[in-house]
Amino acid sequence: MKVFVVNQNGEPLMPTTPRNARLLLRDGRARIFSRKPFAIQLLNSTSGYVQDTILGIDAGYKTIGFSIVTEKEELVGGEVKLLEEMSERLKERARYRRNRRGSKTRYRAPQFDNRRRDRGWLAPSIQHKLDTHSRLIEMYKRVLPIQTIIIETANFDIQALKNAGSEGIEYQQGDQAGFWNLREYILHRDNHACQSPVCEKRRREDLPVRSEILDVHHIGFWKQDRTDRPSNLITLCDKCHVSKEHQLKGMLWGWEPKLKGFKPETFMSTVRWRLINQHDAINTFGYITKSARITLGLAKSHHNDAFVITCGTNQERSETIVIQQRRHNNRSLETFKDAKYIDTRDGEIRGGKELSSGRRKRNKNLSSENLRQYRGENVRPGTRSIRRKRYPLRPGDIVLYKGQKRIVKGTHSEGKSAFLYANAKPENAQVKNLVPICHISGLMANFA
Repeated sequence: MKVFVVNQNGEPLMPTTPRNARLLLRDGRARIFSRKPFAIQLLNSTSGYVQDTILGIDAGYKTIGFSIVTEKEELVGGEVKLLEEMSERLKERARYRRNRRGSKTRYRAPQFDNRRRDRGWLAPSIQHKLDTHSRLIEMYKRVLPIQTIIIETANFDIQALKNAGSEGIEYQQGDQAGFWNLREYILHRDNHACQSPVCEKRRREDLPVRSEILDVHHIGFWKQDRTDRPSNLITLCDKCHVSKEHQLKGMLWGWEPKLKGFKPETFMSTVRWRLINQHDAINTFGYITKSARITLGLAKSHHNDAFVITCGTNQERSETIVIQQRRHNNRSLETFKDAKYIDTRDGEIRGGKELSSGRRKRNKNLSSENLRQYRGENVRPGTRSIRRKRYPLRPGDIVLYKGQKRIVKGTHSEGKSAFLYANAKPENAQVKNLVPICHISGLMANFA
């Protein structure tokens, strides 16, 4: 892996080897310029000679492929795993804000009439992914002399993807055309049958077909996604759609069946020209990339696609770097720990949500069994924990302790002490004895 270099004025030069970088740092001829990615800054004047360098970007909704090549070699290349579930976190933030302000501003005049969106406004979840593409490009332009940027984008006809023969008025008709409401469409799409993989009525052939009461379930209910888009709805029977299955150990918790949605295609159609114009880049298309990749005999991957986008041919390849985008901060100021009870049926310890009343709707006939009657001794009461301040160290941060790098597992004692990952078990240390090296946030890879 190469080490990036900049001159005295912060202008990027060609990268060097790790050995040369260690010698320059040891002799005092360079200093550390950045750690994400790792780069050094020369303290003496240089000639400033650089080679023609091309950056290729394989834009994507969940993964970005990138490759930076010269005439002879690939300097760096890999993939960026984008942060997912951004819309769910925005909803969570709005819910916290609404709860905080509800009791203080109930008599204030409504504010929704004085909101204005600027021209070119994008939904925050789409803007976040677009900004990540730009952040990746600027991160490498800061440490490498990139002269040309080539980006692969595409424009998708969503209606044609759903129905290849669409024409005329059919472009004004969505999936729900001809149905009375959304629920009827979901039941028709799922053939009026429970879609749970563990449903007894689906496994047993002796039971009559479609004899159960059917409900429409929000797939993302467990992660606070309550939107009514068809790709977030699925059919379940009243025996599977119960409160117990929504809990942490239930079948519906984390269950995400594959339902066809067009989020990636919509995202690419929305941001393609913004991305090209923002970075004065050259546009290319997927069919060109695919043809060149097959000609070179390369396997399908975002890294290889990005290498082909740069017009790479026989250059010496670099190892694939996988960059994981991480959250900068957790905005939740309050957490709740559920109460624990002894289940009188078997003596096991279970949470209060698991031993619930079973009520889901106002119609009591649709409620499941009342499990509150099995609550025995209260082992632990429910508690609310409120975070009163932020601490300088967060889980995952890299610190220096006793001359060795350690990873922070968490802090305690009001931020005065921290648990560090060691070889055997977490090691406790005073924060004042730790030297922070790198905060785990943003675009992170094995740079630190």
